[in-house]
Amino acid sequence: MSRERRSAGALSVKQGVPQPPSINPDLINRLKKNRRKTLSADDYVDGILRGDRTILSQAITLVESNLTDHYDLAQEVVERCLPASSRSVRIGITGVPGAGKSTFIETFGTMLTRLYGRRLAVLAIDPSSQQSGGSIMGDKTRMEELSTDPDAFIRPSPSAGTLGGVARKTRESIILCEAAGFDTILVETVGVGQSETAAHSMVDFFLVLMLAGAGDELQGIKRGIMEMADTIVITKADGNNVQKAEMARVEYKNALHLFPPSPSKWAPRVMTCSSLMKTGISDIWEAIRDYVSVTKSNGWFWERRRDQAVTRMHETIIDTLKQSFYTNPGVAAMLPELERKLREGELTSYKPAALLLDKYFGNNCK
Repeated sequence: MSRERRSAGALSVKQGVPQPPSINPDLINRLKKNRRKTLSADDYVDGILRGDRTILSQAITLVESNLTDHYDLAQEVVERCLPASSRSVRIGITGVPGAGKSTFIETFGTMLTRLYGRRLAVLAIDPSSQQSGGSIMGDKTRMEELSTDPDAFIRPSPSAGTLGGVARKTRESIILCEAAGFDTILVETVGVGQSETAAHSMVDFFLVLMLAGAGDELQGIKRGIMEMADTIVITKADGNNVQKAEMARVEYKNALHLFPPSPSKWAPRVMTCSSLMKTGISDIWEAIRDYVSVTKSNGWFWERRRDQAVTRMHETIIDTLKQSFYTNPGVAAMLPELERKLREGELTSYKPAALLLDKYFGNNCK
């Protein structure tokens, strides 16, 4: 073999093994296929009425959005779902920290779906940080069994700093869940501040969970909450705590006799239960059914629903005015400087408030 051929052979580059693409093409195609399209009001309403949970979740996200562009679409979806709502029982659940609200809801909700054939939606309001605005959103983690139940829907929502920790759009979320076919709605509050008052204004039945043996029983709960409660339940009535729970039940029962009769003609009950041992849980559901029967027969149930609709109108007006005020260009331009002067003590709080209101109403009256 000649030197030229040996040199050519030595310098030739052999065909290598083809390298796969750096990104899996199947993944790319799957992402393109699953890419969320922009939904119309018809898409939202049709999906909700079909019971599509994905679209229901997207609709609740739309309702919770603070973007101005989403507001009109969200309101149209809610209004169109309204005729298909009002076919559920709405239950508010609150309680002192440590009372076991999430554990109770999982045990109670699982019983409702499996033994009573109910379809359950849980709107769990997670507290938002006042500093970062963030929220833990841990209810699906705490309710492991219920979160996999095909007849249950759990939606944790941030309180977003609203009064009492109840999400600003929970009322609308209730309507959407009812339109999707859920006949039992649980609204869990954070159990602090004025959350109980806000939750009470949007539910039919108000359940308060309490602990026994945590100090002076009657000092651990406000009078206002006692007056709102349709039933008080002493939780964790198991093991060595059974006797304490029974003593607490008697104390609360005696205290309730001191309050004037409720306009609903319902006599609030005090009960005990153990979410761990699953005792007393079915009795609570029977109490709720009795309440619904009594209040529907005397008309209070529907009268309360009508009053809540009026309350929702006023809250919507306040919410809309607040959003319009702070997004007003003139107000937004003046606000930073006035805040600076307030911090430096150059002005009292009333003067800049009057200036901003004058600017807002002046711009909107032209």
